[in-house]
Amino acid sequence: MNISPKEYSEMERRAAPASGVAADTLAAFVSGGCICLIGHIIRSILLAAGAESDAAGTWTSVILIAAGALLTGLGWYQRLAKHAGAGTLVPITGFSNAISSSAVEAQTEGLVLGVGTKIFTIAGPVILYGCAASVVYGLIYYLLKSM
Repeated sequence: MNISPKEYSEMERRAAPASGVAADTLAAFVSGGCICLIGHIIRSILLAAGAESDAAGTWTSVILIAAGALLTGLGWYQRLAKHAGAGTLVPITGFSNAISSSAVEAQTEGLVLGVGTKIFTIAGPVILYGCAASVVYGLIYYLLKSM
């Protein structure tokens, strides 16, 4: 069957379910907010237990990253993301999910050529461009401050 790109796009548009922007936005807002609320609760518990502010923030990040990786490994994060949408992508757990899901998918290929090679497939560009942008912004900030 030989289909042109235009015909394929039209077939895809007709077959795709309609998406409610308002409902998707609300789901993303609520789910992302809940993840952040959980992080705030964890930090509050750590502060109440006597941790210093910086240490509590660091441990909160570590706990959320570990939780995201664990939920990804168990297959639960993908189920949550299916219903919650973009709200699961933004917080730190979304970054943990991106790295963990690449590792889970590549584990059948071995530790070196599978997991070791493909673990940063999704997260690599984020790290690369995030670091590059921070250098550029840092240079701009330095130049503006030195004037």
